[in-house]
Amino acid sequence: MNVNPMTWDAPYLVIVGTLFVIVFLRANATYWVGRLITKGVERTRVRRLMASPGYQRAVERLNQWGPPVISASFLTIGFQTLVNLAAGATRMPLVRYLPAMVVGCVMWAFLYGTVGAAGWESFAVLWARNPAAALVAGVTAVSALVVFIVWRVRQAKRRRPDLDAA
Repeated sequence: MNVNPMTWDAPYLVIVGTLFVIVFLRANATYWVGRLITKGVERTRVRRLMASPGYQRAVERLNQWGPPVISASFLTIGFQTLVNLAAGATRMPLVRYLPAMVVGCVMWAFLYGTVGAAGWESFAVLWARNPAAALVAGVTAVSALVVFIVWRVRQAKRRRPDLDAA
C-alpha cells in the first residue's frame, strides 16, 4: 500500500476514516503495552525507555494536564507514542483515556490526510523534477530537526542539572 493518502483511489472521507482507524489501533496498542509492561518492567529493555527524559516529561504532562495532553500529543511527532505509553503505564482509566484519544485520532487523521499528504506530494514532485534539490531539502529538514533536538536537550540540562547524569 502506498503511504501517501493523496494517491489512494478513494473519497476523501474514506481516506480520513482509514487513517483514523490506523492511528486508533496504534494508539490503543501503545496504551495497552504501557499497561502490560508496568509489571516486571525492571527486567526488560523497556525500563530504559521509561527512564528516559522524554518519557518522564510525558508522565509529568499527563499528571499535570490529564486527557487534554493525550489529544494534543497527536499533533506532535514522537511525543504521541510516549504519552500513550505513559497513559497505559500509569493506568489512566479508559473512561478518561478513550475520549481524549479519539479526539486526538480525529485531529491526526484530518491533519495527515490533508497537510501531511500534501507534503508527501510536494516532495514527490520535487524529486521527479530535481532529485538533487529534493536531497538537499531532505538533508536540510533532517539537519534542522537534529539541531532543534540538541538545542532542546541542552536547554533541559541547563534547567535541570540532574539530567547530566542520565
